[in-house]
Amino acid sequence: MPDELSTLEQTILAAKGLTPEQIGALSGIGIHSRADFATVGDAATLAQVLPGVSSVVANDVMAWAVGAPAAGIGTAGAGGRVVLDTSDAVYCVHCQAKQPKDYSSGDLCPNCGKQAEPVESCYWCSASGPGKFCRSCGATFVPTAELELAMMLRRDGLSKDEIPRRLTSMTTEEKDALWGRVRHARG
Repeated sequence: MPDELSTLEQTILAAKGLTPEQIGALSGIGIHSRADFATVGDAATLAQVLPGVSSVVANDVMAWAVGAPAAGIGTAGAGGRVVLDTSDAVYCVHCQAKQPKDYSSGDLCPNCGKQAEPVESCYWCSASGPGKFCRSCGATFVPTAELELAMMLRRDGLSKDEIPRRLTSMTTEEKDALWGRVRHARG
């Protein structure tokens, strides 16, 4: 076993956030190689035995040293905790809270009190439903405030896929002009 970490390993540790003093202190606590970090076990232990190391730096060092994110501190990052949900899991669009199993479209979220999946109307086929796309025709829902604008663009002959793109790219002045046409058509 080498007496100290290689120059490359010391450079990597410095890039991960350790100071030169902390890198020097590693040999004092018994870490002489990258493999010795496996004995430390996790980022929390490294933060306890190496003075002045923040939990974020300890997590980065352990992730590099043992080849996977270390458990116990900081963010999960790539390769972190994996959560598997069933395909029928629904999350609130406002607070991202998971909805109960007996949830049905239009119910209020028990966490924030807002409608978890707002029911939208389709500008193309006039169906309604939750989500981002119409379940009848596949059109992308537009904001409710722009529904009549989308219907006017449909009457103008724009394709189903072009209407949402056109609405998002329109300036306020262009939308005001289109609203004028909508009001004129009503009257």
